[in-house]
This record gives sequence, structure tokens and C-alpha cells, in this order.
Amino acid sequence: MKLTILGGGGFRVPLVYGALLGDRAEGRVTRVVLHDVDAGRLRAIARVLAEQAAGVPDAPGVTVTTDLDEALRGAAFVFSAIRVGGLEGRANDERVALAEGVLGQETVGAGGIAYGLRTVPVAVDIARRVARLAPDAWVINFTNPAGLVTEAMSRHLGDRVIGICDSPVGLGRRVSRALGARPGEAWIDYVGLNHLGWVRGLRIAGRDELPRLLADPVLLGSFEEGRLFGTDWLRSLGAIPNEYLHYYYFNREAVRAYQEAERTRGAFLHDQQARFYAGVTGPDVPALDLWNRTRAEREATYMAENREAAGAGEREAEDLSGGYEDVALALMRAIARDERATLILNVRNRGTLSLLDGDAVIEVPCLVDASGAHPVSVDPLPDHATGLVCAVKAVEREVLDAARSGSRATAVKAFALHPLVDSVNVARRLVDGYTAVHPGLAYLG
Repeated sequence: MKLTILGGGGFRVPLVYGALLGDRAEGRVTRVVLHDVDAGRLRAIARVLAEQAAGVPDAPGVTVTTDLDEALRGAAFVFSAIRVGGLEGRANDERVALAEGVLGQETVGAGGIAYGLRTVPVAVDIARRVARLAPDAWVINFTNPAGLVTEAMSRHLGDRVIGICDSPVGLGRRVSRALGARPGEAWIDYVGLNHLGWVRGLRIAGRDELPRLLADPVLLGSFEEGRLFGTDWLRSLGAIPNEYLHYYYFNREAVRAYQEAERTRGAFLHDQQARFYAGVTGPDVPALDLWNRTRAEREATYMAENREAAGAGEREAEDLSGGYEDVALALMRAIARDERATLILNVRNRGTLSLLDGDAVIEVPCLVDASGAHPVSVDPLPDHATGLVCAVKAVEREVLDAARSGSRATAVKAFALHPLVDSVNVARRLVDGYTAVHPGLAYLG
């Protein structure tokens, strides 16, 4: 079975390949094609993968190409993890927003809108090519902003594109661990949009144990979200929010922490990965060892500004292991082998949340089998969550419309309507700032 990875020169690709190496079942992926627009990055990651596969019998074969059509032909699964504009683009997203006093994070607020505006046209082109060259393929989207990009691709691929994210996985794992549940034992009632969701229940043997967690301040403060948001706020909400909601609930503190940081997250990753890709080219450099060391530093500094602003301390060792690669593998297994699984995924609403239309992509638990991912019915959202979800979905729709029409006015509207952008004039300056630094936004008239 052929798996094509778009963004195949990306730093996190070895996580996916490592998961594939552990899959020995019949019908597994036997061929991996890495596609990227940067041939040098492809060669670097291919070296890491070769060292990963050393000594592993029947490891999936790896080929690389810069030809997108060649990469897609004959694929059973397409894993999309592209970064339009690279990490320099991400750093510019942060810089332009922070200069206006608003958040520049890559998926939330102004930075997420800018990233979406330049990514959606590329993602739509990929979706059209998949529909033409690999119509039976399933697309697994990890490209950020994941919910927005998945919805853009679904307009051309329908339910054959499914978005994944490691954030709900990590949250569910931490809440389960705090309650003493074994892996896979708990049913996690999670609902929202990508990077905008809440755990509203955690059922073990049919009993909801979340009230017990919320009632115990010591237990509630024992994991990252309890420290990040504060136990009093979580008890007020009656739910455990996704970590990205810290940008909404503590926006002023988050923006101030980013402004005061020596470097933004994007600038840090830009410099770090530049060192990695330059260093891995040496003939005597152990590529896998260098990748592991670089990754450890990357994971340890994840959302460091938020944790510092909240006094949440360092990340726990159990949270440094990623997780999206396991979701991707479980998703492929469930579809390819009809191994039924329950996973939190980004899929079309299909009536699951009554407040949104059927084509809106949401993030909820899904039952997955050979016919795809099927969202599980959920209870209505509380009013405070309904307001945020509807507002952010409205912004996503404006981004999609701006990408389709090329309308600058619609792009301004997308920024102005976002809950974290507090001025139409700021929105206009953001569009001016982003079009000045991103050639990919030249389409906005």
C-alpha cells in the first residue's frame, strides 16, 4: 500500500515513519513517497528515515520527489503536512500581528488567518489533483490551520479528507491519567473546532468521572491544563478546555508574553531547523541522533510563553512524545483494514452540532471503519462555547471566501470579525502588513 506524504521534507515526518515501522500487520504501508518543493530538505529527512529503518526487516521503502502529480498517482493514502511560506512565513505572521498588539500564533487569531489565506489556495489545488489522479485515495490532513484547511479540501473531496490533530489526544491522555484510567479505557466527550474544543465528560465503565476531577483542586491542578488555566476557572467552566483556548481566556497575558519574549515561536523554530537541516548534510553526522536531539528541544519549548505567563512550569515527560502519528496510523488501519476505532477527528458536521451547517468541519469523536469517519452525536454546547465556536467558524468561512474570490475587503472582514482582533482599522493594517511580507497573498485585490 502506497502512502504519499506532502511536506515530506518536514521535520516531523520521522514520527510518522517511526509509527509505520512498528506496524507488522497484513495490509500495512509498504511504500512511502515523500514530496516537497525543497529537494534539500527531502534528502535530509530521507537520511533520517534510512537510519530509522536500519535493521528493521521489511521496512517500508522510501522514495522522494518534487513532482506532485508523480507523488499522488496510485496513492492509497495522502498525508498532507505542508507549510506554505515555510517557517519564515510563520515568523512574519507573528511579527506583523504583534506589532499591532494582537496575537500572531499560527492557528489562532490574526496569525492563523494569515496562514489560512496563503495555505487554502495551495490546499485546494492539492485536493483537485487528488480527485483527478488518485480518486480512491483518502487524504489525512495535518496542515494548519487544520480545521479550516480540511473544510477547504472537503469541498472537492467530500468525506475522503479527514483532519487530525495531536492536541485533543494529549488533553484526553492527561485527563485520563489524572483520573487513573488506563489507556483506551475512557470515552472522552470532546467537542468544538480544531484548537477550540472542550472535554465535557470522561466516562469509565459508563460513569462520568469528570465531576470527580473538577471537585478535587489537588487532582485538577496535577496536570498541564489545570496549571495553565487555573483550577478555579476550570471549575467555573465545568469543562477542560483545549490548551489553545488559553489564547482566548488569557489573551492580554499571552500577547504580552509573546511581545516580551526574546524570539517568537516561529523565529525560534526557523533558527533551530535551519541549524538541523544544515548540520544533517555532513557525511559523518548521525542524522537520526541529531534529529532526536533537535526534537527534544522543540517539544520541551512548546507553548513556553503561555506556560511562563501562567506559572505552569515545565512540560511533563509524558507530554513530549507527540501523538498525531499514532492517530494517523490508527486512522489508516481502521479504513484500510476495517479495524474499527474511535478517534477525535476533524470531519464534516453532518448534523452533529445543530448550531452549524452540515458542511462545517468540526472536531469530535468519530467511529472509523472502512467507509470512513462518522461523527458521534454530542450534546449541545453551553452558551459560552457556542459563542466562540460560531464566531470562529464565521471567520473561517470569510477566509475561504477571500481565498476563492481574491477579495481584499473579505480578507479585512475575516480579520475584523475574529474575537481576538478588536478593531476594523487594525484588521485593515494587518491585511496591508501581511500582503507586504507574503508574496503568496498577492492575489488579494
